[in-house]
Amino acid sequence: MTPHGDTVSPAVLYVCADRAPGASGQAVQCAQTEGRAFAQERGLTIAEVVTDTYGEPDPARRTGWRRVRQLVQTGDVTAVLVRWPSAIAPESAHELRHRETSWLQDHGVRVRYTWAPLTSPGPLA
Repeated sequence: MTPHGDTVSPAVLYVCADRAPGASGQAVQCAQTEGRAFAQERGLTIAEVVTDTYGEPDPARRTGWRRVRQLVQTGDVTAVLVRWPSAIAPESAHELRHRETSWLQDHGVRVRYTWAPLTSPGPLA
């Protein structure tokens, strides 16, 4: 058994952070480091790291996100690790994010956000 009750399972780490093609900046490095630490803490194995340039609001139009969908369809992953929701689609296109997360869930795949404030349990009400 691993922390948080997770079992070792394959995940794809999706990073959509840099704003220019070919720019491998601090945002990408931070998202990858954070994603790898998140996976290790929870006993997840990162099967592949997939990246896209930030800017295209529709994930279905991004090469990297299409790769994520391919991995899901072939059953190669059970989770998609993403730093925060806007990496899937910006708040201005939240309906696209909901479309994609619903599609993932319909295929038995969980979306896991790796940014610490989104992984911490909220205050008990």
